Amino acid sequence: MTGPGDPPEGTPNGAPGGGEDEYRSVVFDESFVRAARLQEFSADERLGEQHSPAVKPRHRWLLRAAGGSRQAILLVLLIVLAFGTAVYMGIRHPYKTPDTVRVQPLRSAVVPLAPSRTVPGATPEDLFAHSPAKDFRVGAAGINLPPVARTEHFSDGQIVSALTIAKDYLVRSSLDSATLTGGSVRPVRLLLDTGQLDQFDRSMAHPDDNGRHAATGWLVRFDPQQIKLADRNVRVNGTLSAAELSPDALDVTADYTFVYAVRPTDQALKNGPADQGVGKVTPGAASLFTVRREVHFRIDRDDLTDHRLEVVQSNLQAGPLACSSEPADTLRPLLAGQQAGNDRPSSTDPYARSRANPSLCGELAAGAQPTPAHPIG
Repeated sequence: MTGPGDPPEGTPNGAPGGGEDEYRSVVFDESFVRAARLQEFSADERLGEQHSPAVKPRHRWLLRAAGGSRQAILLVLLIVLAFGTAVYMGIRHPYKTPDTVRVQPLRSAVVPLAPSRTVPGATPEDLFAHSPAKDFRVGAAGINLPPVARTEHFSDGQIVSALTIAKDYLVRSSLDSATLTGGSVRPVRLLLDTGQLDQFDRSMAHPDDNGRHAATGWLVRFDPQQIKLADRNVRVNGTLSAAELSPDALDVTADYTFVYAVRPTDQALKNGPADQGVGKVTPGAASLFTVRREVHFRIDRDDLTDHRLEVVQSNLQAGPLACSSEPADTLRPLLAGQQAGNDRPSSTDPYARSRANPSLCGELAAGAQPTPAHPIG
């Protein structure tokens, strides 16, 4: 029998001990055995015609590439995070310089015109027919848009839109019956740039002749306790024009004369008008009251979109008024049968320090008054 380590066929080539002596110089120590990698095919792999490794080897270059990709991704994330932080701090920086105020406040002047003689009274038709306003158009028809031509930065359509917004403002602030008689001012407010709303609201709530907060700088309105309209058909005449102010804004200029037929309310007839006029009011007689408004509007591209405007400058001259009528809040015309008396434009002393900005007052030209064919009173 063969030895326990011999193959069934015996030792190869009949050499003693077989080939075992040939490999006696090779020593497999314990560390080599532990480091050996065993690979065993799965059942499916053993049944298949081709055998694929059960365990795929890991190559060092793949490990290096995977590690490099992670580092690159981490670097990109850090860069994005730093950039986002910088942008956020730039937007939310507590010491950021405030933006330049875009909307200009209104500057206004209201000048009473005192009559040189007694205010004539008659029917509205007679007064209009014998006044300089006899050929004026009625209401909004008197505010016509002029021919327009495109500018360097605005199309003709945009200019027409700007002129239309200005016309709407003039109609609401000078012709609307509710506005004229102390009613709601909301229709006028809706046309203002939002940057002027605070100034407008203060002017309505606390009128002042300081050049910034006169209610009559924004609109025409009469004292509803003293004055009512004798004819709702206001006569209107004037001009409207537009020019490019900058690449982003247009300057629209309106210069219009509005003529109103007014008469005293029952309360004014009973208690007497609350003005400084001289003479008794003629009952049943109407009189004419003339207002000239020169207004500059600024309309930028946002205003064109929102159908709004900025009222930059307003100069109003109105008469017949007493110089002491204080027209910042409402207008209180001298009525038929009254005259200014001694309440006329007074001299101004430039050396006086009592008031830096004295109230202005002018004299209403005699030709501005109607000469009715059938006066009343």
